[in-house]
Amino acid sequence: MEYGLIKDAIAPLMELPTRSSELTDEALCGMTVEILERQNGWTRVRTHYGYEGWVNEEALCFDEALVEYWNTAPKKVVFQAYADVLDTPKVQGHLVGEVTRGGLLCPVGQPENGWQRVRFCDGREGFTWSAFLGEYISWWSKENEPALRKALVNAALSYFGTQYRWGGKTPLGIDCSGLCSMAYLLNGIIICRDAHILPEFDMHEIAFKDIKEGDLLFFPGHVAMYLGDSRYIHATAGNNCHGVVINSLDPKAPDYRADLPEKLLCTGSIF
Repeated sequence: MEYGLIKDAIAPLMELPTRSSELTDEALCGMTVEILERQNGWTRVRTHYGYEGWVNEEALCFDEALVEYWNTAPKKVVFQAYADVLDTPKVQGHLVGEVTRGGLLCPVGQPENGWQRVRFCDGREGFTWSAFLGEYISWWSKENEPALRKALVNAALSYFGTQYRWGGKTPLGIDCSGLCSMAYLLNGIIICRDAHILPEFDMHEIAFKDIKEGDLLFFPGHVAMYLGDSRYIHATAGNNCHGVVINSLDPKAPDYRADLPEKLLCTGSIF
């Protein structure tokens, strides 16, 4: 099998190998993808969470040595909505590259005066504000369920107010399943990128009476995260909304959204 690295901040995954095709997902800087097919400047890839699509080859690094190095290199994840990487550790530095929330960088040495030297997957180096980086989590455990549930909710809330983008999964634009899957992915958990419960992922159906914060609400073609107290967060382009908002399942609440509760298909949990 052949692998490549996403070197751009955001690499659109298209349904077909053309810019006019439908956007199905966005791969983020530092992600390793499996190369499935190459055609006229486009590459069909499979992400580590099992999603496939066509990426413009300009967004990819194919160097085998860099791929091998990157797979074992220490990594930090960007939690800032959008982070600049500069050529010098000062705000007047020139831009080396940009990374959005969820992107990966390799730390080089220790932070100095608040700045962290970092390396991109394609070998570029620069400096970013160290507070923009957090722990890269690649596994998870049910051992501390309350803390993990709180972390899932906080991750979802970090996208509050983001505009709606079909196929998006960054603070520049995000859709419903992008929001939920990224909240989980930032905590080391892979769930289905679409608004479904599938047997190959850890998410399973639970009774609505058992739902807790961090669990998911599934509607026809839509998914939301439960926050507790009958409230949920979701990315929506319906009901005169166009972004990540919070609504309530309680008909008496001022932020109740009447068109969704009656359509609830099931609720899901990883616990």
